[in-house]
Formats: sequence, C-alpha cells, structure tokens
Amino acid sequence: MELIKQIKEAEQQAKEIVEKAKRDATELADQTRRQRSDMLRQAQEQRLKAIQQAVDAAQQQGRKEVEALAAEGKKQRDALLSTSRSKIDELAGKVLASLWN
Repeated sequence: MELIKQIKEAEQQAKEIVEKAKRDATELADQTRRQRSDMLRQAQEQRLKAIQQAVDAAQQQGRKEVEALAAEGKKQRDALLSTSRSKIDELAGKVLASLWN
C-alpha cells in the first residue's frame, strides 16, 4: 500500500514537473517573442531615423548647391552686363558719331 502511495506521489510530482516545464517554456517563448518584437521595432525606428537624417542632409546640401549656383549665375550675369554695357555705349557712340558726320 505504501509503495502504491509513493508511486502515485511520484507520478503527481512528475506531472507537476512537466506542467511547470511547459509553463516555463511558454513563458520563455513569449519573452523571446517580445524581445524580438522590441528589437524589430527599435531597428525600424533606427532605420527611419537614418533615412530622415539622410533626407535632411541631402536637402541641406541641395540648398547649398542651389545658393552657390544662384550666386555664380548672378556673378556671370553681372559680368556679362558690365562688359555688354560698355560695348553698347561704345557702339551707340559710333552710331551717333556716324549720324552727326
């Protein structure tokens, strides 16, 4: 009788050990899924942040290039205007001189 009681207790303990192992495995799997989800979320946030930084840097560089090109264009227009103006004045003077003569 005592042996049967010990066997039943051993079976009950084995059942409890198996159930605890199942609970532990389930908790570990859940914890691993949560960690993986957190890591994926963080990676996505970092990726979006890196993309935004690249876009911001490209926009800033583009603005600088536009400003530099605009300044160079103005400089070239001013130079062309100053050389053209003196030539126009010179030619106008020649035309007027030929008309007066």
